[in-house]
Amino acid sequence: MANSILLDESWKEVLKEEFEKPYFQELKAFLVDEKRRNESIFPPGNKIFAALDQTPFDKVKVVILGQDPYHGPGQANGLCFSVNKEIALPPSLKNIFKELHADIGMNIPKYGDLSEWAEQGVLLLNSVLTVRANQPASHQNKGWENFTDTIIRTLSQKKEHLIFMLWGAFAKSKKSLIDSNLHCILEAAHPSPFSAHSGFFGCNHFSKANAYLKENNKVPIDWNLNS
Repeated sequence: MANSILLDESWKEVLKEEFEKPYFQELKAFLVDEKRRNESIFPPGNKIFAALDQTPFDKVKVVILGQDPYHGPGQANGLCFSVNKEIALPPSLKNIFKELHADIGMNIPKYGDLSEWAEQGVLLLNSVLTVRANQPASHQNKGWENFTDTIIRTLSQKKEHLIFMLWGAFAKSKKSLIDSNLHCILEAAHPSPFSAHSGFFGCNHFSKANAYLKENNKVPIDWNLNS
């Protein structure tokens, strides 16, 4: 399975044991069955592991955690909170950009593709990597959570001085997987319109992340998109 996945080699090495575990084989069988039944699954197959493929293990500096992919046609591109360039900005992403503008003065981008962040070492990881069209959370509890929890735990154990941005209750539930003595954990409300005013706006996570990177002799992230 690992050999057929469009995935950076560094992650294939780190996760090679996961691909052979029973839960992953069951997950694979579930996805094959979804395809057999002609279900529309997002993101497209070649983008399921885009977060890992675009941000190699050795280059990870910041981890932003999402829950599951966007379920509307053409939206999901494998990076949490990110959408393809021709797609209108979803509400949570609009609020992320508003906070970036308030925090570091970033101009509001015209598009929501966050690949430029991924290429700089921002791992944009959803807990669940696939979803059925127009059915949010339809692929939860099928095995993806085991896989992505292992990713978070492995990053915590094998790297130092990462920044984990945990937005909302779901992301905060992953805090127990992270060694707070080795890494910087930034917590805030979710950027959704339902909660952004309860602590996401004004969290200054982006400037805090860059300050932490500089303190640990790492190149800061250029958060500006299409600038």
